[in-house]
Amino acid sequence: MQIPETRPAEYGMVIAKDVMVPMRDGVRLAADIYYPAIDGERVEGPLPTILARTSYDKSNIWLWVEPVANFFTPRGYVFVVQDLRGRYKSEGKGQYFHVANPLDGKDGYDTIEWIAEQGWSNGKVGMCGSSHGAMTQTTAALENPPHLAAIWPDVGPIRNYFHHMREGGAMQLHMFGAQFLHAFEAQELQGDPVSKLAFEREMARLRDWVWQTPFKKDLTPLSKVPGLEQTLFNYYTRGAYDDWWGADFNDYQRYFDRHADVAGTFSSGWYDPYTVAAADHFHAMNEKNETPQKLILGPWTHETMRDDRTWAADVDMGAESSIGYHGYNALRLQFFDRFLLGVENGWEDRPTVMIFIMGGGDGRKSIKGKMNHGGYWRAEEEWPLSRAVPTTLYLRSNGNLTAEQPGAFDSGAPWTAGPTDVDHAVNGVAPPPTVQPDGPRTFTFDPAHPVPTISANVTGFFELVPVGDHLDEAFRHVVPWRARMKSIVNPGATHQREAEGIVGAREPYPLLAHRPDVLVFQTEPLEGPIEVTGQVTIHLWVSSSAVDTDFTAKLIDVHPANPDYPEGYHMNICDSIIRCRYRESFEYEVMMEPGEVYPVTITLPPTSNRFMPGHRIRVDISSSNFPRFDLNPNTGEPMGRHTHTVVAQNTVWCDAERASRMVLPVIP
Repeated sequence: MQIPETRPAEYGMVIAKDVMVPMRDGVRLAADIYYPAIDGERVEGPLPTILARTSYDKSNIWLWVEPVANFFTPRGYVFVVQDLRGRYKSEGKGQYFHVANPLDGKDGYDTIEWIAEQGWSNGKVGMCGSSHGAMTQTTAALENPPHLAAIWPDVGPIRNYFHHMREGGAMQLHMFGAQFLHAFEAQELQGDPVSKLAFEREMARLRDWVWQTPFKKDLTPLSKVPGLEQTLFNYYTRGAYDDWWGADFNDYQRYFDRHADVAGTFSSGWYDPYTVAAADHFHAMNEKNETPQKLILGPWTHETMRDDRTWAADVDMGAESSIGYHGYNALRLQFFDRFLLGVENGWEDRPTVMIFIMGGGDGRKSIKGKMNHGGYWRAEEEWPLSRAVPTTLYLRSNGNLTAEQPGAFDSGAPWTAGPTDVDHAVNGVAPPPTVQPDGPRTFTFDPAHPVPTISANVTGFFELVPVGDHLDEAFRHVVPWRARMKSIVNPGATHQREAEGIVGAREPYPLLAHRPDVLVFQTEPLEGPIEVTGQVTIHLWVSSSAVDTDFTAKLIDVHPANPDYPEGYHMNICDSIIRCRYRESFEYEVMMEPGEVYPVTITLPPTSNRFMPGHRIRVDISSSNFPRFDLNPNTGEPMGRHTHTVVAQNTVWCDAERASRMVLPVIP
């Protein structure tokens, strides 16, 4: 991807700390304002302003001072960074509910219009920020403030139910971890060292807490921060999409008709939880707005666009994949110069969409000890890609994944071993239950022994580890307590084998493909490359002994064996889930009749991967992916209030009348 030249810094900087900005209801929100200066004196306006609104402390050096203030202010921008209502130095204690804040959009509007009234402002305000900082941009844009001119939401959701807290009807447990993260520095714990120390001890036990479902009100560590515990139970027990989920502070997309027509750039990564949100936000604004809109999708996790890493977990995407803050700020400067200063700098001439196509590496271990998967950037003018060809591969009961449609189910036909079953036999692991060709495949789902999440698209899943232990690299420059944060699930891609330290893993630490509760369907080794770019859809015919259960799907790029990886490398590409009570609609529940066969659909997040010759395309089907998703107790009891669990016998049907299949968006 072409990175523009960065114009040199011209100014020094002076700072006004804790400026209290009044909101319409009288609550004042604290902001730090960084002004361009010459010889220690503030430069007179009018000047453009970049605004960031944050739940992560406006004075955070790693988030705001080094990468934003120290870059943009010397180049002529006023930078305003503001603590959200109920956070850090702002007023409004008790009015903070993680990202479900009813007043957030109005606070953003009031702040933007306050900036425009200041003598130093040129009347044009742009917004920046990642994750929650992306969400605050969208909520402000929904209020359509007159002086908002440009936004760059990075790695942020736009529909809390579908992107952030729940997926396919199941809860994404990283949002349980996020409540710990946000509670650690909550106003309610300040001045209470005993409670804060107790909370710190519980945050160090996050990998234990994820097992303690159903969560009980007043019995989690979050009880000391009532707003966040209330939010947790909204996330956990509101299983259906209801009026609360549909409110404008939760479902931005539903209200996009109100969205300001401002220049927008949207960025995310294939291993970020919010890829679909960035893509959908861009697509909607590109259709609706007159102003230029851009989309950037790289091979990144929730954090790695902004650092210099070329890898996501254990997989190296190559030198091209990394842009870091240097490239990110160069792009943002060109963007804000165009729309806040009016500089004709060629921003409109840049590609509308930039995507990174993963794959093409030699599959060997790199000098950094990572699997070399490789990849490259490509310019596009649309998303999704209209030239993608929907290509159907059928799940065959012998473990094959083929373009040929299955035959009719014959309950008296002899059993034939497929590649998956041969793998089981070679490795000394019991094969899955006997299946008939093009018939059903049944497995046992025991909530007490779920399939562990080896790696995935997660964020905020941080436990506190002792100083000296391996620290999460995304926070290596941060002190004091954030440097102790380590994700309990590896964000990104790794070989899909259990190992010591992985939540839910048990000896003898098998390949997930060798677990009897994982159904594996894979192609023969490919004769030529196949590029899959877009959203993959899995259509299953299923039945269960339970009235409610889950089905999960995971797309895998199976690298062939080589001297560095003698058993090959099973690289996760993307995954998702369906909770069967929501198979007809996410707005209401319909339980299953045990033994009855039902169609269900699992839509995977967008991706772009080039499956190379000799590789296999694989899809794994199971009923758990823990702790990425909460565990279905299989009882059909009210969501998040179950009293026990039961073991389910779950079946995927593969015959001609009930042809389970995967549809890939293949680029010719």
